[in-house]
Amino acid sequence: MNFTKDISTLVKELEAGNLILYPTETIWGIGCDATNEAAIQKVDALKKRAAGKNYILLVDSLELLADYVDYIPPKANNLIAFHTRPLTIIYNKPKNLPSSLLAEDGSIAIRVTLDPFCKALIHAFGKPIVSTSANISGQPYPQSFSEVDATIKKGVDGIAQHKQYEQSDALPSVIVKVVDGKDLIFIRK
Repeated sequence: MNFTKDISTLVKELEAGNLILYPTETIWGIGCDATNEAAIQKVDALKKRAAGKNYILLVDSLELLADYVDYIPPKANNLIAFHTRPLTIIYNKPKNLPSSLLAEDGSIAIRVTLDPFCKALIHAFGKPIVSTSANISGQPYPQSFSEVDATIKKGVDGIAQHKQYEQSDALPSVIVKVVDGKDLIFIRK
């Protein structure tokens, strides 16, 4: 798979504080620089999303994850290392992130992506990216690029060419929450 040109174009948009439309290992998503408050507000406006709703962030590695959470419990580390399905973990003590990304309890949901395209994109960008479904809030999420609403397509600054002609049958990510700083509870299996 050669998506070098696609990655280069999307990274330029992310660096400029703009929004992108891209395929993840689950569904098509709207993304932006997770450290850029203004870009996050653009996502909220495009999705017509109420303030305070949670976001998922994507990172490409445990090393990048460690830059944004205070502590990765050994159980979470092992789960990430051996999990074969997309896995989102909710961490209690995020750092270096705008408060608008955090849940009411101060936690953040982060997935170490398994998808080669997303890994390459995040690695080239060097920071986590927001990953939220490419739909207007309350509407069904798109399984394929062709299902993405025209309003979303017009509202982003960069659109990935990768996987535009593929239909996804991917399952949603498994969601796990870190409790008491060490234990894990499964929220969605």
